[in-house]
Amino acid sequence: MPADPIPHGATAAGAGTTGGAPQRLAQAALRDLPWEVGVAKPDAAVVVDGITRTFGGLTAVSVDHLEIQRGGITGLIGPNGAGKTTLFNLLTGFDQPDTGTWSFNGRSLGKLAPHQVARLGVVRTFQLTKALSRLTVLQNMLLGAQGQRGESFLRALVPGTWRAQEKANTEKAMELLRRFKLDAKKDDFAGTLSGGQRKLLEMARALMSDPQVVMLDEPMAGVNPALTQSLLGHVKDLREEGMTVIFVEHDMDVVRDISDWVVVMAAGKVIAEGPPESISQNRAVVDAYLGAHHDAPLTVEDEDRVLAEVEAQIAREESRDEPGSSDSSEGTGR
Repeated sequence: MPADPIPHGATAAGAGTTGGAPQRLAQAALRDLPWEVGVAKPDAAVVVDGITRTFGGLTAVSVDHLEIQRGGITGLIGPNGAGKTTLFNLLTGFDQPDTGTWSFNGRSLGKLAPHQVARLGVVRTFQLTKALSRLTVLQNMLLGAQGQRGESFLRALVPGTWRAQEKANTEKAMELLRRFKLDAKKDDFAGTLSGGQRKLLEMARALMSDPQVVMLDEPMAGVNPALTQSLLGHVKDLREEGMTVIFVEHDMDVVRDISDWVVVMAAGKVIAEGPPESISQNRAVVDAYLGAHHDAPLTVEDEDRVLAEVEAQIAREESRDEPGSSDSSEGTGR
């Protein structure tokens, strides 16, 4: 639980007064919730219960209960090593937990492979992009389309069974590339794109499957400022289209700009939840980032001890600089 929970009914000033209708709906749904770990959401798309994942003796994730509001943008933040990416891996089938259950729209995602999770409508991107560098940008996009008839060996021998679908997928891919301003690169190998363009390509490819939940792992990492603004706009557009977005980010300016709700992790646990404005006010969050006693006043005994240590250090340095000292003699070659 947070060290300083906000009473039930506390709200963020001005919530829901700006932005498009989906943003206002998401903020309105979250407005009157208490700022408490594990708080129930009015319309949860993803629910996590008792998930743990250990590697040897290290507990990477230990989440008792977490709900993600449908149609909103949820920021997942925390120090390096907090377990954010591991949690992403567990929810999307890239790893399996030691204990616990998790569900999407009431359906359990346990034991499902990543492609099965994606077919249900939960897709993700990666901190290190997974574009296939020796395929063109357009070919990368077409890989994201689901239910392609031509993937069947027998149907592949009969072009009439899949040609119309492939044409429709190509048109959809080009529409997305135009939206992400990558249409001019459609015939370029993905390996020639910049880091920021690869992030755009990965997000665009994820949309080829018409997902309901999009999970973005540090989408702004390594992206130049010009493309950062473009990516921010695209993330907001996902919400405007009714998708649920969960993203990992370290830049708090980005988190405050686009998040409807923020979840904070530290040492594998969720230590705080609330709207973006609440996070900087939470003592548990400040301690997780800066240390539990970073601003605690020193006692008189502590002050005397520190002063004595400093004076002793100064005395040692002065003695080394005095003529005739052993250090001084060594320095002159005697």
